[in-house]
Amino acid sequence: MGIQAIQAKTLAKKVMNQENFFILDVRNEEQFKDWKVEGKNVEIMNKPYFELLDGVESIAEEIPTDKEVIVVCAKEGSSQFVADQLAEEIGGEFFYLEGGMKTWSEHLEPVKVGDLDGGGELYQFVRIGKGCLSYAVISGGEAAIVDPVRLTDAYTSFFEEKNVQLKHAIDTHLHADHISGGRTLAEMFDAVYWLPSADATEVTFSYQPLEDETTINVGKTNIDIQALYSPGHTIGSTSLIVDNKYLLTGDILFVDSIGRPDLAGKAEDWVGDLRETLYNRYVDLDEQLIVLPAHFSKKEELDENGRVMAPLKELYARNHGLNIEEEETFRKTVTENLPPQPNSYETIRHTNMGTTFPSEEEQTEMEIGPNRCAISS
Repeated sequence: MGIQAIQAKTLAKKVMNQENFFILDVRNEEQFKDWKVEGKNVEIMNKPYFELLDGVESIAEEIPTDKEVIVVCAKEGSSQFVADQLAEEIGGEFFYLEGGMKTWSEHLEPVKVGDLDGGGELYQFVRIGKGCLSYAVISGGEAAIVDPVRLTDAYTSFFEEKNVQLKHAIDTHLHADHISGGRTLAEMFDAVYWLPSADATEVTFSYQPLEDETTINVGKTNIDIQALYSPGHTIGSTSLIVDNKYLLTGDILFVDSIGRPDLAGKAEDWVGDLRETLYNRYVDLDEQLIVLPAHFSKKEELDENGRVMAPLKELYARNHGLNIEEEETFRKTVTENLPPQPNSYETIRHTNMGTTFPSEEEQTEMEIGPNRCAISS
């Protein structure tokens, strides 16, 4: 009995396994409304820490006794204090999130998407606290990583576990909501770094242009990754078709929404490209392709196995962003009443260009909070 720390990795597995538990979030109301731990069977309550300094008697009756209770705060200290107060007031065992919401933002969980022809495998890395999704294609002792985040340890551990050598690091576009780990991984493994040239006009480093109809082979079994130019979120956005089964859409198409065209300040210029990609280029593709986006926004987008994916045919039937018939209505939908832009998005863009060099601590702070790459659902 008493209090016990719980790691972000353990909490992520609970959420992805759809376990039933209770979260007491003691951050201030504004932080809580902006971004929180969410899950299908997660019950959550917000009570700011400063209201509990004199004791937890005011909330004792609202704390369930029939399920696990986890207290979270920004960096750990406040949640540890409140968990201790709850254990003393109510009795029983309480948990606090080790490292706070900072660690929640940075945890990556690999989930197998499926097998590929010839013995390859495709994995989705779910950054559940941030909504970022990245991918690893492995085959014949080789690997390609797509849209990796800066938290490279998760990928290197995965490569070691799978006994594969990274050969390709690919960014589908110049990211604005998180710092890419693509160049870092490419340098670590002497791999090729791929980036769409239309997004790379201001970068300060060398790269291999990711162009339409480029084919990247992974392993002896030739798991083909075919590039498909699909602008709209950025002018260079490029989708990838893997093994003629999976469509990696970057930030163009999500399971529950579509990409926003305004993060480089060119919404009016790029909205036409976005519509062309979604309503023409993608329409010509095999409707049985499984869409794998670079982000998700809601807990409902995760399936029972913790994956974010859906057939293209299904998205054309139910995704609102794919069913706006009038072009003018579409234009207004994706350029007006957009959600707030990502935290520090301009600095993040310049970091990914290689023109700004924030410290590790600054990078962490820049990425805190939800992703905002989609228009509102």
